[in-house]
Amino acid sequence: MNFCKIVLVLSALVPILATAAERPNILFIFSDDHATAAISAYGSRLAEVAPTPNIDRLADEGALIENSFCCNSICGPSRAAILTGMHSHRNGFVDNNNSVFDGNQTTFPALMRDVGYQTALIGKWHLRSLPKGFDFWEILPGQGRYYNPDLKQMPDGKSQKFSGHCTDVVTEHALDWLKNKRDKKKPFVLMCQHKAPHRSWSPALRHLSLFDGVNIPEPDTLFDDYANRSSTLKETEMTLSKNFEWSYDMKLQGENLLPDQFSSEEGQCRDYLRMSPEQKKAWDAHFDPLNQQFIDQVKAGKMTEKDVMHWKYQRYLKNYLSCIKGVDESVGQLLDYLDEAGLAENTIVIYSSDQGFYLGEHGWYDKRWMFEESLEMPFLIRWPGVVKPGSRPKAMIQNIDYAPTFLTVAGAEIPKRMQGQSIIPVLKGEVANPEDFREAIYYYYTGEATHNVPAHDGVRTERYKLMRFPNTNEWNLFDLEKDPQEMVSLHNDPEYSKVLAEMKQLYDDTKTKYLANESTIPAHRMNQKWWKERHLQKVKQAKDEGEECQLVFVGDSITHSWENGGKAIYEKNFSKFKPLNLGFSGDQTSHVLWRIKNDEWPESVKPKVAVVMIGTNNTGHGKGHPAVETAQGIKLIIEDIHDRSPDTQIILHPIFPRGATPADPKRKLNDEINTIIADLGNLDYVHIVDLAPKFLDEDGNLPKTIMPDLLHPKAEGYQIWADALMPKLKELGLE
Repeated sequence: MNFCKIVLVLSALVPILATAAERPNILFIFSDDHATAAISAYGSRLAEVAPTPNIDRLADEGALIENSFCCNSICGPSRAAILTGMHSHRNGFVDNNNSVFDGNQTTFPALMRDVGYQTALIGKWHLRSLPKGFDFWEILPGQGRYYNPDLKQMPDGKSQKFSGHCTDVVTEHALDWLKNKRDKKKPFVLMCQHKAPHRSWSPALRHLSLFDGVNIPEPDTLFDDYANRSSTLKETEMTLSKNFEWSYDMKLQGENLLPDQFSSEEGQCRDYLRMSPEQKKAWDAHFDPLNQQFIDQVKAGKMTEKDVMHWKYQRYLKNYLSCIKGVDESVGQLLDYLDEAGLAENTIVIYSSDQGFYLGEHGWYDKRWMFEESLEMPFLIRWPGVVKPGSRPKAMIQNIDYAPTFLTVAGAEIPKRMQGQSIIPVLKGEVANPEDFREAIYYYYTGEATHNVPAHDGVRTERYKLMRFPNTNEWNLFDLEKDPQEMVSLHNDPEYSKVLAEMKQLYDDTKTKYLANESTIPAHRMNQKWWKERHLQKVKQAKDEGEECQLVFVGDSITHSWENGGKAIYEKNFSKFKPLNLGFSGDQTSHVLWRIKNDEWPESVKPKVAVVMIGTNNTGHGKGHPAVETAQGIKLIIEDIHDRSPDTQIILHPIFPRGATPADPKRKLNDEINTIIADLGNLDYVHIVDLAPKFLDEDGNLPKTIMPDLLHPKAEGYQIWADALMPKLKELGLE
């Protein structure tokens, strides 16, 4: 670099360096499964019996967002949405079953670190990979344990056990980082993330008796019969009436005396097993007398089924709220430190949780549903000098908005791929009409096996909510103004026919906006043995050979068969480039998106060139996906490759000319897709190489001598493909 360029670079950095000390710190305090009903500032039925004064302090000294929502009400997906600013189907972590968070994609901590922020994460992670983009991290393995938790330490995730209650341990480590481990010359982002109040609701010993003698108010819908809504509601397995576990949830020991009203698990409560003898003694001193009283009443026949339900609710809520007491104390300790250290005036403090939670509403615990209690996320923020104390903005925000907001605070550029938007105008009171910020939120749940909650998605506006249940082909429509508890669906009510039509159109428009369709939502085929084995083999190959790989092929069966009918040609032409073949027979764009996000493209894979040809199966299976959706899937594959490996040049092949003649319907569909994706050639890292002229005769027909099944080339076809590729590979630096 010459002297003039050095001067220009340093000059560009001066504003960043000059303002680094002035940019606000961010303390992001995040809990797990904390319902807004269990924060007294929200004013629920629990506000008087279970106040949260330290969390409420943020509302008093800053803002409480009244309409804050998640995009997928489950732990891992919510966290992934926060890190990436994108819906689950875009960041790839769609559920807790098969997803592994791909830290190679763009995240806000990495971008903030690039502009001079220190980034730290302490506590719950739950994304089945080690954190990236952080200067410091200590994370709980999986869900973590309430008592004497392990923390995985950087850089390699080796675990160390710490004594005490998990909430206290996480708080102590967060304070230690603030006091002793950060660079005090730099602004920071600290994500202090608690396990509490996640199931199994095991409070700190000092809080076990917090609600002794207190009657916790019940929700009006505790005995919901699930009428007038989707038939799937009755099938869920997260009810207080049937699904609480005798020991794990209810802290009862010994034989399950009511197997029709409690589920049973093997062995003792896992939190109890981690306790020291002294901890167990204190635990037993609290629970044994209460448990024995309940058991005596059951044996004496004094407990009706309804009585047992009331007892379960009280036991559940008291343990849950006692866990929250510890979290509230943690918030107080952190706020006190900011005051003592003189950091309060220049530190944004946010309290939130990964989603809401059912506290007996609809007879449920857990989350997952798009109903309000789990859709809602708490969001309280104190930002001195910017957010008016005591304000309660009503605009709808989502967890996809956190990343763009943090980046705006840091003065960093918001990547175009992020789907959220900065909420700073909302916080500053600059949004007069809530709909001016966002007309509708989109929600998407995949339907995990856990708790038997079905797949569903939907949209919510300020007044209405529309939910779609694809497995049963049902719609539910709710008027939240007249029916805030969502007890009656109005989808068949003639008076709401216009509203239903408008909401369905909004549903379609919102899905289009967020690129949510069959071609773009990542999907796997792990239930197919060969596919799973090939995926695992490619993951291993990418890990072992990725650093040497200069060429990657991405696609379906046509690409897959470089290892079959085209093997000799593949080895002759490409072996010197240490290639990685990510072609899977039968795959659609959705499968490629899943595979890229699930370890087939690790950080070590930085090829000079990637060759992409996909979409044939999108058009060939069934009626075929709409051209625009398949094109979106292809574009997102290109985007994801570039995001992970920005220096890689991408050769994009338009979809093969499926069908014998130009008049073939599937050929026409492919041609339509190819027309749409042609604009990708305007990107400086994408090079379109159309193979069709090499395979078609002068009349546009596809000879069976090259493709006997009009889809898969013979060896001659692979030679044609290689001959077409080699000049472009050479041009792009592969020789």
